[in-house]
Amino acid sequence: MDFELTAEQRLFRATLRDFADREIRPVAREWEASGRYPTEIVAGMRELGLFGLTVPEEYGGLGADLVSFALVFEELSKAWMGIAGILGSHTLACWMIARHGTSGQKERYLPELATGARRSGIGLTEPGAGTDLQGISTVARRDGDRYLVSGTKTWITNARYADPLPVLVKTDPAADPAHRGMSVLLVEAGTPGYRVLRDLPKLGYKGTESCEIVMDAAEVPADRLLGGVEGRGLQQVLSALEIGRINVAARSLGIAQAAYDAALAYAGQREAFGQKIHDFQAIQMKLADMAIKVQSARLLVYWAASRADAGRRVDTEAGMAKTVASEAAIDCSLAAMQIHGGYGYSTEFDVERLYRDAPLMSIGEGTNDIMRTVIARGLISGKDVIG
Repeated sequence: MDFELTAEQRLFRATLRDFADREIRPVAREWEASGRYPTEIVAGMRELGLFGLTVPEEYGGLGADLVSFALVFEELSKAWMGIAGILGSHTLACWMIARHGTSGQKERYLPELATGARRSGIGLTEPGAGTDLQGISTVARRDGDRYLVSGTKTWITNARYADPLPVLVKTDPAADPAHRGMSVLLVEAGTPGYRVLRDLPKLGYKGTESCEIVMDAAEVPADRLLGGVEGRGLQQVLSALEIGRINVAARSLGIAQAAYDAALAYAGQREAFGQKIHDFQAIQMKLADMAIKVQSARLLVYWAASRADAGRRVDTEAGMAKTVASEAAIDCSLAAMQIHGGYGYSTEFDVERLYRDAPLMSIGEGTNDIMRTVIARGLISGKDVIG
């Protein structure tokens, strides 16, 4: 049992930290406040090869192990979580194409996705269907050598840059159970009938766009059906969401760590009643609780990632990591704000941004209530044994 990163992983983490310190931290507060798109940061991530995280080496990607994958999202989120979002759904889409795509689809998309020349996201959520993916209403009707797709997707990250966008649809709306009639289509930018509408306003998670998408008889060639076989879409999506939850858990860990770092540093600088506030027991209790939550989250995140690297299904492990880490992010960001006092509420300090970014982590990739249900089902079935 080894709880340490390998030498290669430590070097990779050092590279990520250097990039975050040079390219992200100095501009995060100003760019987030102004709504400026982080074009230069995206270019830097391309140079580091981060868009190829989940693309196999044979297609020009990094083919990274999932602990290294988690390190990327942890380190970027410590600097600015919105930046990590640009990579999040992109790496999910790459993972789906790499594991479920036909040889032609892999050759067409993966090399350019690996370099960032193409970028992607994932089109799941609809105005009337979030957690219940079988309740989607987007329909794809086969018409010769194409599909005509009609429906609306919402909260789609990277929507304006996605090319292609994997979109979950119903190719057989009458199927029972519904998942047997669900498929994923790779919809390219510029497809007739496909439109990206407004950017949705958000409390946090800025730096990347989240948009509404409308498809009105959008014409998608039949060879864009992921894997080439109808009826496998939900399974393809759910398999990707396992690593998606590791991604969100790692982002949560980054927020929690950043909140703890800021609180510890401030408590060592701020004075009250003639002494540093870290000498007060009330502050010490908060710092200790934050440290416990951060390290507990880190161990669960790396554990889930390493189990996935070993080839295991990690529904339970990823669910645990995502739940604990996202709740640590919420708790630590609030505690950091409290330790900062009035300054914590000011946009001149990073803790208010951490406080705004944290709640999404308990919602994205499945709410924490759903995660607890997933965990419980694994335990009850007997396939996941704890202890």
